[in-house]
Amino acid sequence: QVQLVESGGGLVQAGGSLRLSCAASGRTFGSYAMGWFRQAPGKEREFVAGISWDVNFTYYAASVKGRFTISRDNAKNTVYLQMSSLKPEDTAVYYCAARRPSGGTWSTAGMDYWGKGTLVTVSS
Repeated sequence: QVQLVESGGGLVQAGGSLRLSCAASGRTFGSYAMGWFRQAPGKEREFVAGISWDVNFTYYAASVKGRFTISRDNAKNTVYLQMSSLKPEDTAVYYCAARRPSGGTWSTAGMDYWGKGTLVTVSS
């Protein structure tokens, strides 16, 4: 079982930056692939970024590539999402998610554990 708690959301102006953190419980954190998803009002939850358990591979949605960076510190059981050049369309609740070592896809159905989310609002 993995419990995830996001933090770092808030209000930021367009063009600004924000760093989200996701603290995970559980001694097996280092074996899970981790991802960030987001859900804007009236829209479905969508994949934002993912990172392999060993940090060797990262994946990004086209809409955030070059602006967002995902990273993790397995010693601290924490995954981060550094967001830069933020746009109003990045406004959403951002969720941290974990995927078991057995594998899966970077989709909402492919993840096994979820945090409760943190709200990011980007003003124009």
